[in-house]
Amino acid sequence: MSNGAGDQGGTTRDPEQPGPAGDPATAVKQRERIPAWLEFPLLIVGAFLVAFLVKTFLVQAFYIPSGSMEDTLQVGDRVLVNKVVYHLRPVERGDIVVFDGTGSFVTGGVAEPEVGPLQAILRGMGEIVGLAPPRDTDFIKRVIGVGGDRVVCCDADGRITVNGVPLDEEAYLYRKNPPSKQPFDVVVPEGKLWVMGDHRSASADSRAHMGEPGGGFVPVERVIGRAFAVVWPPGQAQILEIPATFEQPALSALGAPAAGEVPTWPAR
Repeated sequence: MSNGAGDQGGTTRDPEQPGPAGDPATAVKQRERIPAWLEFPLLIVGAFLVAFLVKTFLVQAFYIPSGSMEDTLQVGDRVLVNKVVYHLRPVERGDIVVFDGTGSFVTGGVAEPEVGPLQAILRGMGEIVGLAPPRDTDFIKRVIGVGGDRVVCCDADGRITVNGVPLDEEAYLYRKNPPSKQPFDVVVPEGKLWVMGDHRSASADSRAHMGEPGGGFVPVERVIGRAFAVVWPPGQAQILEIPATFEQPALSALGAPAAGEVPTWPAR
């Protein structure tokens, strides 16, 4: 008498031999056959693909190239820019925004230097992590007025007023810079923004472009996103909140965005 699989007409498979098609053990072995030298490059490519998608649609790191936003932002800082927030709410006074200045701050053509494929790839990788300088048409400023606002410099005490309400800018202006040495009195068109740097004496902002075709106003659709945090260097790391002076209820008496209004902008 014999026992075991042989009595049942069964067979015993050599564990060293490949199993039949569809056998889970065979599929696992096939997956394990990816060469070790190929796994690391695949991981790198996958990581940069994820980073590219995040940079394109969600959050992007930007390098600060100038002192126009000192002391809030220093030269060499890396800031994170939320590219989704303005699909959910309008731009608000006090926001620090990154925008494409084409047609407003840049009225002539900008000649991009010719680069080879490798340089283009390296620049793209640098932009993903905020190592590459921003493009010549990209700017970062603070929003002072939105569509419908009347922005004036200055009142009897030397303060900028928005809809007749004076702003207390001492918390963020560079080393006691005056709010502006250049007088102005503008009404911001609907769909536009009036923006200024925190280092007022070193910022070529809306004031510097009043005589140009765009009048110094930045179209809302040119906004790339809101800078919400400094992440490098570690000693400068901070969350970029809207200053308290922009929370004054009287500011919204004129020119306030409609409650719940959500702009539809193209993703950049």
